[in-house]
Amino acid sequence: MTSDTTAEPDQQTVETPAGDARITWHPAKRPRRVLALGHGAGGGIEARDLRALAAALPPLGVTVALVEQPWRVAGKKVAPAPKTLDAGWRALWPALEKPGVPVVAGGRSAGARVACRTARELGAHAVLALSFPLHPPGRPEKSRAAELLESGVPTLVVQGGNDPFGKPAEYAELPEGAPKDTPGSAPGGAPGGAYELLEVPYGDHGFAVPKRAPLSQDEALDVITEGVAAWLAVPDGTR
Repeated sequence: MTSDTTAEPDQQTVETPAGDARITWHPAKRPRRVLALGHGAGGGIEARDLRALAAALPPLGVTVALVEQPWRVAGKKVAPAPKTLDAGWRALWPALEKPGVPVVAGGRSAGARVACRTARELGAHAVLALSFPLHPPGRPEKSRAAELLESGVPTLVVQGGNDPFGKPAEYAELPEGAPKDTPGSAPGGAPGGAYELLEVPYGDHGFAVPKRAPLSQDEALDVITEGVAAWLAVPDGTR
């Protein structure tokens, strides 16, 4: 991959129906993609995976936009209903498109759900779902798989091997949907796009790995950044 230099991060406030949201831009000098990443319901853009991607991808020509939903900007402790999160994300989309390159919608946990639910209508190029919460812990019958399967665009799911919200092996049980010959796909998919699955060994929902694990925390983050970079580098039309 050809590397590029990067500019300093810049913050932008965007009005939405749910209040002011904030985008922290980590720009590439010559971007070929924008990767927009929303946070989860239990934390903000300081999450280790979001920060790692914001540092690793701009030198590779991918501008990373870390998105803070209005409830987080306002200092509230509890996330609002999904429809409110979706409304905030929709209102942000024109700002994310402004650089003039394809936008990959993404996020971690609840942010991944927002990206999946809105990808088709907003014209997202693809979806990056970090720690997709396939179900609440211990409640596999409360499946959210439909949100993932109906994204309608190529989707990469990055899941910790020990994620209580859905372990990688559980994805093999999802309905068949991806074309059989889709390179690198796990069984499953959505109309108009297959999903692929990248496992972070030993990782929990926040991609933390135990001290006794045979890979370090930095190595676990490398699995994420290198895997996402390779996925983003696949030429259009060949996925």
